[in-house]
Amino acid sequence: MKLGQLLTGLPVIEATADPALEISAVAYDSRKVTPGSLFVAVSGFASDGNRFIPMAMEKGATAVVTAKRPETDIPYVLVESDRLALALLGCNFFHHPAKAMTIIGITGTNGKTSSTLLLKHVLEKTLGAKVGLIGTMANMVGDEIIPTERTTPESFELQALFARMRDGGCTHVVMEVSSHAIALERIGGVRFDVAAFTNLTEDHLDFHKTMDAYCDAKAELFRRCDRGVVNADDAYAPRMLEAKGDGVLTTSVTGNASLWAENQELRADGVAFDACMEGKTVPVKLGIPGKFTISNALTVLGIALELGISLEAAADALADAPGVKGRVEVVPTPGTDYTVLIDYAHTPDGLENVLSSVKGYCKGRLIAVFGCGGDRDPIKRPIMGEIGTRLSDLAIITSDNPRTEDPVKIIEDINRGAVKAGKEFKIVVDRRQAIRCAMSIAEKDDIIVLAGKGHETYQEINGVKHHLDEREEVAAALMEMKG
Repeated sequence: MKLGQLLTGLPVIEATADPALEISAVAYDSRKVTPGSLFVAVSGFASDGNRFIPMAMEKGATAVVTAKRPETDIPYVLVESDRLALALLGCNFFHHPAKAMTIIGITGTNGKTSSTLLLKHVLEKTLGAKVGLIGTMANMVGDEIIPTERTTPESFELQALFARMRDGGCTHVVMEVSSHAIALERIGGVRFDVAAFTNLTEDHLDFHKTMDAYCDAKAELFRRCDRGVVNADDAYAPRMLEAKGDGVLTTSVTGNASLWAENQELRADGVAFDACMEGKTVPVKLGIPGKFTISNALTVLGIALELGISLEAAADALADAPGVKGRVEVVPTPGTDYTVLIDYAHTPDGLENVLSSVKGYCKGRLIAVFGCGGDRDPIKRPIMGEIGTRLSDLAIITSDNPRTEDPVKIIEDINRGAVKAGKEFKIVVDRRQAIRCAMSIAEKDDIIVLAGKGHETYQEINGVKHHLDEREEVAAALMEMKG
């Protein structure tokens, strides 16, 4: 592709590179540059891509795109934003694959993963569509699973993934859109047919610094969509509505919205409610327990309505939707009279939601095993400590993904909040031992909630991912206990 074609739509300040240059590839990692590549020097948090321009040129890059004028005499394109440039280059390089499909983006602190997976199921069942999925647990092209490292891929990889989905016959794409992805222009150049907002609670303040900045990042998605679905129960909903203007369907579990829930039933094996809209009432059943499931279901139903799917058809599809791995997931414990649940809750709101929901149907004691991730927002640690201890009958505070931090220091931060609850709690630093501790003291009708890891099958310690699947740990503990 000619450089001039690649630069279509980019806000270019000046250029010394010949627009007739033939570009064979685009790279923003100098290690991946091949002869004929266009190198995009991205200014990152850990390092500045401009430092690697000499290496990229040595490896055969024909030109450089940068937001900083190069100090050496090389063919370059100076742009306003290197991150936006990378995104738009991806759109052009892969011939705008998103325009060939219906793109749905779901943002929010909690509920994104469950909502995207449920929506994928609804679209497949009601429309017979082949659906691409981009999210925390995995990327999918129909039924093909592609492992992922982050919620929303870097912009160029995102466009490559869109192209793979387009070429694979996908008509719809459902994606989780993280606040980082919005702020860092990973979704640059993408117009969403429908955008949805689940909720906003404290998270990622190590990056955004304030809740207002965090909210602003989420709200930006609604300036990039044609239609919107917003959870009106959330305190930040007005900011999303303001960003979108018109063309928004609101949802609520309390009734003050376009689409709301009545006659709500919370059971150990799922939820049931009536979805109400414009004089119409449709019964909904979903085999995932928790009040937050009703909120997620309303989001999915709202998106379906915005896509022209009837409320009855969408509700019927939800009735046989499979549970989501790592979201209030029941772990087999044969031969025991207590229950073990795994949930991805790793934010204050997420932990409060799952513990409150489980407490509503727990006949015995509620035992919570949880921690907090390292190298992430430390402000939420004591908040989660207080919530986890207050809402459980016994809290066992342990490690999550300490990453490069000392797990003991993280637990000390959590404990500052735990003591405020004025209830008993234990500290077991090793997560495997914490699981065994909980199981060793569990009695008839107790429910153990292993919170934080969810679908993850690893624990990151000192920057290294070590295998840790809590399902395997529960099974191993049972074997040990049986001798």
